[in-house]
Amino acid sequence: MITQAEQAQRFLALHRPGQPLLLPNPWDRGSARILAWAGFDALATTSSGYAATLGRDDGSVTRDEALAHAAAIVTATDLPVSADLENCFADSPAGVAETVTLAIGTGLAGCSVEDFTGREDDPIYDLGFAAERVAAAAEAAHAGPVGFVLTARAENYLHGRPDLADTIVRLQAYQRAGADVLYAPGLRGIEDIRQVVGAVDRPVNVLAIGGAPTVSELAEAGVSRISVGGAFAFAALGALVAAARELREQGSYGYLAASAAGREAASRAFQP
Repeated sequence: MITQAEQAQRFLALHRPGQPLLLPNPWDRGSARILAWAGFDALATTSSGYAATLGRDDGSVTRDEALAHAAAIVTATDLPVSADLENCFADSPAGVAETVTLAIGTGLAGCSVEDFTGREDDPIYDLGFAAERVAAAAEAAHAGPVGFVLTARAENYLHGRPDLADTIVRLQAYQRAGADVLYAPGLRGIEDIRQVVGAVDRPVNVLAIGGAPTVSELAEAGVSRISVGGAFAFAALGALVAAARELREQGSYGYLAASAAGREAASRAFQP
């Protein structure tokens, strides 16, 4: 049996600049097992992908639901799992620390904390307060024997604030506050990404989005981790929409080829 502390150590060790960890985001136990069967080395939950399984938009999942979901993904495979816990479901540093402590109790190897407030009229926490929140999360993450891996996220680019200088300052502050991994989702330009990597001394995660550099380009830039967010979950939903439209509008069954491939993958992945 691999202990939780060993999983956390294993997860952090997979963050190698220039050899980025490809970190897919399953949305349920079945997708977690298929991704493990496909050969990935670690997994991370997706808040938007999980919310979609409940018929909801991102940001509508409760803390209890997110933690129960994370626990289910942890037990689906023997891979390390990190959880997308949004802003840790709290404004206050004490509330953030409580969420991280609860996350450790689910068996996770790590989790993330965002500086997005959840309020579109004032979307990003003040820098000083944001750093206090990361510090509280880091203290909780590192207080026990697990060595829980904390990822701190600077959310500027996802919320209409494409300010590279401020994003770098924030990531540097989160590094000083104790974060193990740094992440600014929404970055696309390779030179911007190079600047971020060069400005910090922690592994950097990049989100694979439209217009982002390729895996090889990100590797050359020194990136340590590449994640997909909800993209795989919504790709699956996109395939569902295409199949449904084909059946309704054309009366044909071309989707059965992809269905057969999925069925075979599931059969292999779900074997005991």
